[in-house]
Amino acid sequence: MAERKRERDDAGEDLEVLDLAGYARRRGWLQRVFGHEAGPIAHKYSVATQIAVGGAGGWCAGFVFQKVGKLAATAVGGGFLLLQIANHTGYVTVDWKRVERDVNKAKKQLSRKAHQAAPDINSYFDEALLFLKNNVVLTSGFLGGFLLGMAS
Repeated sequence: MAERKRERDDAGEDLEVLDLAGYARRRGWLQRVFGHEAGPIAHKYSVATQIAVGGAGGWCAGFVFQKVGKLAATAVGGGFLLLQIANHTGYVTVDWKRVERDVNKAKKQLSRKAHQAAPDINSYFDEALLFLKNNVVLTSGFLGGFLLGMAS
């Protein structure tokens, strides 16, 4: 659990400090979000309610994802187009050798960090998979709603 400590502040008053950092690290992300094991969170609700809640949440997420995705694609594509126009008209000169060197350096750093983060990613994946298995009805409702939200 959380660790309680006694400390003094600058004015000399006694304070009780509750250290939650260790507690948060020991628990998985699902427990931090939902407050309990990755078991069924909606087991006390009917199947229709689970599907309705999952579908509504999925539709909202899909709708937002669609709008943000279009905006992001427009921004990236437009920026790339403007950069190419500026490059070909002579306003911008790109040092492609330097770009290639920096990209290769970034690839090496990412591959090193990816190998270090692999155990954490696997544990998150396992927890998410357990959650999805234990909440199939809610998850399928969310997926259906997400697809409907993306289509609208």
